[in-house]
Amino acid sequence: MDGSDEGRGGRTGGGPVDAEHMIAEARKAFFVMFGFLAVVWLVQLANYADHYALSRDHGLVSGDVTTLPGILSAPLLHWNWAHIESNSGPLFVFGFLAAYRGVARFLALSLLVAVSSGLVVWFFERGDAETVGASGLVFGYFGYVVVRGIFDRHLIDTLIGVVMAASFAYMLTVAVPGTPGVSWLGHLGGLVGGLAGAWLLRDRRPRPPAGTKAPARRTPPPDPANPRADLHKELGDLGLL
Repeated sequence: MDGSDEGRGGRTGGGPVDAEHMIAEARKAFFVMFGFLAVVWLVQLANYADHYALSRDHGLVSGDVTTLPGILSAPLLHWNWAHIESNSGPLFVFGFLAAYRGVARFLALSLLVAVSSGLVVWFFERGDAETVGASGLVFGYFGYVVVRGIFDRHLIDTLIGVVMAASFAYMLTVAVPGTPGVSWLGHLGGLVGGLAGAWLLRDRRPRPPAGTKAPARRTPPPDPANPRADLHKELGDLGLL
């Protein structure tokens, strides 16, 4: 009983429990993205060995009702090695940044982005080509990371979003019409899903009543016996707790 109460108090106060929780979530985010990328590459190996029959059979074709399950399968499939290589790096980076605040929220975001990207392709894409690739997820995670800090009112996440937006703004050039051989609609649909996800999945912390001052957040002094005491202090100084 005492340990449980102490744990809740530590998280509310922004102390070591918060740091341990964040580190644990970041560790889970790394392994989730590593595992997801491993699955994508294993699917690519099977796809390549079968002369890309998986992409032809499980891709998404605009207006074809029978291909609607491709909304969930298409992000796992690619047309060639250059296609999967170009997606893998951004997928891991943006996926990790989207997941390190909570894997459960990230899984909900992934489903939302896959559906939004797929539906935009299904409704608006021209022609009968099979659309596959993880780039819709990449754009969704990118949009989510860029604006999440604003909706969550979290300084560090806002700064991460600014850096990501400045560093990868060029990606938006393939989310507008005019790039041959690229499903810009899938990119745009994923981006919209990521922005919507940042709002829908935002941190809904209760606000103090109007006219009252929020209590000051105090972090307990680090326990010298804790081997991670210095880390907890640094995280607190950075505003990560």
